[in-house]
Amino acid sequence: MIDDAFLTALPKCELHLHIEGTLEPEMMVALAARNRVAIPFRSVEEVRAAYSFTDLQSFLDIYYAGGDVLRTEEDFHDLALAYFDRAAADGVVHAEIFFDPQTHTHRGIPFEVVVRGLLAAVATAKEKHGMTVELIMSYLRHLDQEDAFATLKQAEPWLDRFVGVGLDSSEVGHPPSKFAAVFAASRERGLKLCAHAGEEGPPAYVLEALDVLGVDRIDHGNRALEDSALVARLARDATTLTVCPLSNVALRNVASLDVHPIDRMLELGLRATIHSDDPAYFGGYIGENFRATAAARSLSRDQVVALARNSFLGSFLDDAALSGHLRRLAAFVQAH
Repeated sequence: MIDDAFLTALPKCELHLHIEGTLEPEMMVALAARNRVAIPFRSVEEVRAAYSFTDLQSFLDIYYAGGDVLRTEEDFHDLALAYFDRAAADGVVHAEIFFDPQTHTHRGIPFEVVVRGLLAAVATAKEKHGMTVELIMSYLRHLDQEDAFATLKQAEPWLDRFVGVGLDSSEVGHPPSKFAAVFAASRERGLKLCAHAGEEGPPAYVLEALDVLGVDRIDHGNRALEDSALVARLARDATTLTVCPLSNVALRNVASLDVHPIDRMLELGLRATIHSDDPAYFGGYIGENFRATAAARSLSRDQVVALARNSFLGSFLDDAALSGHLRRLAAFVQAH
């Protein structure tokens, strides 16, 4: 059994984190009161009891409803900074976080309100924790590509503050190819590309993300294991998979952590990583994902170090920063 303190302090990157998914019940209730927003819950306990899901869509329903309490720059700052504080305590030294502008602009919240609040928290995280953070603007796949293009246009003044774009929300029935043109336009603007694929959708969605969108990494990707040729390709190309174990179990894509395929992914030569997805809803931040998964799957010390190393290799850090983090990781492992 690997010591929990080692797993927690192990330097790591968080590459699959939706900032709206860090909205803890206490903050939801507090922001509802601060902004005088009506929510269908009378207490923190009622909110927490509602955080129980049968599939991705049942989660998204409450996820979007909860997002309605986020109204001001201060709200987005407070939400993000609370996450950065938790992430720093879990050994995160670099984070590349998703935000969903359409979730907010469709409620009448100006794009710049969201971004200014998040960037203020990013600056605080750097000063407070020495953490580096990049923002990834995600397109909502249940909306149409025209809406995604409108979002890209709104983002134009801010694109130099983002590292990439992503694709999230309801997967089944919304293949990556639906967004081919807007992803091409995003790439032309110098943005990195990633997309949720193979969470609930089939292996074919992973292939579309690679071949049609030209993504730099795959978010989730669990169902790629159903296609041996795809697995071989992902391993050969060292394509990063940002896997979220507690999320997989909460949304019933995996029966339990006891049968989670994370170690099989490593054994197959895949560049698998561990992240927390929407931790307020799924039972734990990145440290808990490492601790719970390592215990359930009896991961070796070498395997958890490989998962942390893969998170750096899969990041969008430049070569100099990447080399520095890899040296830091090696020094930590040697010292512990």
